[in-house]
Amino acid sequence: MKSLIEELKYSFKRKDNGLIKIILINIIIFVVVGVIFVFSHMTGYMTVLNFIQENQHLPAKFSTFMYRPWTLVTYFFSHDIQNIFHIVFNMLFLYWFGNLIVEYLGNRRLVNLYILGGIFGGIFYLLLYNLVPFFVQNNMLLLIGSSGAVYAVVVAAATLLPDYTFYLIFLGPVKIKYIAAFYLFISFLGSVGANAGGNICHLGGALIGYIFIAQLKRGNDLGKPLSKTKDFIGNIIEKKPAMKVSYINKGKEIKPDFPDQKEIDAILDKINRSGYESLSKEEKQKLFKASQK
Repeated sequence: MKSLIEELKYSFKRKDNGLIKIILINIIIFVVVGVIFVFSHMTGYMTVLNFIQENQHLPAKFSTFMYRPWTLVTYFFSHDIQNIFHIVFNMLFLYWFGNLIVEYLGNRRLVNLYILGGIFGGIFYLLLYNLVPFFVQNNMLLLIGSSGAVYAVVVAAATLLPDYTFYLIFLGPVKIKYIAAFYLFISFLGSVGANAGGNICHLGGALIGYIFIAQLKRGNDLGKPLSKTKDFIGNIIEKKPAMKVSYINKGKEIKPDFPDQKEIDAILDKINRSGYESLSKEEKQKLFKASQK
């Protein structure tokens, strides 16, 4: 357990690791809420669970949403506790297609794309369930799941690299534009079915994924406001010492014994090859010291 916690801490401290951080956040929330879900039903004490779910799920009714506007973000970091495949498939698709976005566009744009996909998917869901008569009659529904954000990443990757090929079991090589088109068509068909809200969110996320890449090709980065906001918040919460203090002993300045960059690069290479557990105690200490710079 201690080594697992250390690995999680390391994953969150690493820079340019947005894809793994998003996946870990989703998994951690799923596990925590899952434990609360089980104990709540065993004890019959549902107050905590009901509070969490009220503040996680995105309500379709706009008047309810106005009292819980943060759910426009919380819903796409949460999943149906009683359907393990909900989170498994979402995270697998996010990992496969997200790696392409990171490789070609960078970590920051992947994070921005995920957030924009989730927000726009939620807005699309709210609009249809409050303006289109067919959906208004069912606007007591709640929305949960990262599918809209994931669809944004999938469609963005397919728009950016339409002929990139995945090798699928039983099917062999398939271009990702066909994979994206297939799942979009399934969501379109399901937009009037039992999971209409979820499928509408998929379509909204997919739309912003396409627009994101189309605008990027024209030199417009839709994620810039998000990047500036994250930088601003990061600068506020980042702890910076007010002054630098040096201790003098026999006329010499004692400096912290930080490892040099070559040592850190060698340690990171070892983690990539063999995992965090392969590090010696000394190497783990050096990595920790480097993170304190």
